[in-house]
Amino acid sequence: MPSATSTPAATVRARMAESVAAHEALLGGELPEQVAALAGLIAGSLRDGGKVILFGNGGSAADATHLAAELVGRFRFDRPPLAALSLTDNGSSVSAIGNDYAYEDVFARQLSGLGRPGDVAVGLTTSGGSANVVAGLHAARVGGMHTAAITGAAGGPAGAAAALALRMPASETARVQECSMVVGHTICELVELELFG
Repeated sequence: MPSATSTPAATVRARMAESVAAHEALLGGELPEQVAALAGLIAGSLRDGGKVILFGNGGSAADATHLAAELVGRFRFDRPPLAALSLTDNGSSVSAIGNDYAYEDVFARQLSGLGRPGDVAVGLTTSGGSANVVAGLHAARVGGMHTAAITGAAGGPAGAAAALALRMPASETARVQECSMVVGHTICELVELELFG
């Protein structure tokens, strides 16, 4: 929170510095290897006729849709479309399941209906505590899917529910989402290279 004496320009510099620091922290620990592992899982699933199913709430829902679009459309070069979808893109399904069952079930029910063994389910949650993302990851594991969570530094229940937990080195929502998109774009690049490079 900017202090009463901060100028707008000082706030801009502070937020940019925070973002740069979070991005630099992506290089540490085992995260680069985990990103490469998730890209390999996705490429393998797609090669075998599987699909990528992404899901999250709010900004994470937008990130899920963004990454699905990069895979179905194209990322760095022209190539055939890849099978990917974001579970928040069907507003009728989300609202029907939320109304008739519970909002906690909006992803789990879709994964049970749309997912197949060998698919890759990726839950995005900055807090790691979104109950519907956790339930979705559990449903995906029961359905024989590979599971990954992209979370903030704490990981939370979503990190524990996924076979592969990619914890962004930040706790503030904006920084987590910024790091998540760098990771997501890198995964898209690696998948393209592995399948078509």
